[in-house]
Amino acid sequence: MARPSRVSRTLSQNFLADRATADRLARLAVPDGRTAPLMLEVGAGKGALTAALLPRCTRLLAYEIDPRLVPRLRARFADTPRVRVLAGDFLAARPPRTPFSVAGNVPFSRTAAVVDWCLRAPALRDATLLTQLEYARKRTGDYGRWSLLTVRSWPRYEWRLVARIDRSRFSPVPRVDAGVVRIGRRRTPLLDPAALEGWRVLVELGFSGVGGSLHASLRRSHPRRRVDAAFRAAGLDAGVLVGEVAPESWLRLHAVLAAP
Repeated sequence: MARPSRVSRTLSQNFLADRATADRLARLAVPDGRTAPLMLEVGAGKGALTAALLPRCTRLLAYEIDPRLVPRLRARFADTPRVRVLAGDFLAARPPRTPFSVAGNVPFSRTAAVVDWCLRAPALRDATLLTQLEYARKRTGDYGRWSLLTVRSWPRYEWRLVARIDRSRFSPVPRVDAGVVRIGRRRTPLLDPAALEGWRVLVELGFSGVGGSLHASLRRSHPRRRVDAAFRAAGLDAGVLVGEVAPESWLRLHAVLAAP
């Protein structure tokens, strides 16, 4: 069987170059002592992470979009019935109806789409994704700033930066280091389901930039007196930038502004 000799720039391929990194990512996806009943792998590539995940999963669906790599993957795991190699785009897959996890060395150019797919899947338990370090830091508040996506989804999902991976651990070597972001669905949401739509509206209004500040943006829908009270409850200065407001502070803002 011919061995693929080139990577696809179109598919943004950077394969894990050593077993230790694959093992580390597998441990982060499924910590020791646990077993994932159903795991979906994004971009199985040459199977390094697939092999590391296998002992930790009851069932493993490994998606690979590059048709050159699929025959090799299927041959490697032909005698392992718990692994099913699926040829095609992970993003085109229908999410399972039963609880499942996601893990993968995500093509950097497709990170946002993969994360969106995960957040939209009703039965997702958690996703452990190897991404550009900048993306992982931005989404988890590691810069001391928070993004709209993270804050909007915070009542239902916890975002954590759980590892940093040096770029030398990939082949070919990318231009930047990588980070592992862990997105976990909360067993108990921080807000009642009936309050989630109001939360979304509030957060999107705050991030709209209308008025030039978070305080001014919120005043477009709430009386100034109520906004002032919410800022005091959250311990925020009226001039704070929206990206500097942590999710926990947003919860305090919401508690005041959503009150009858």
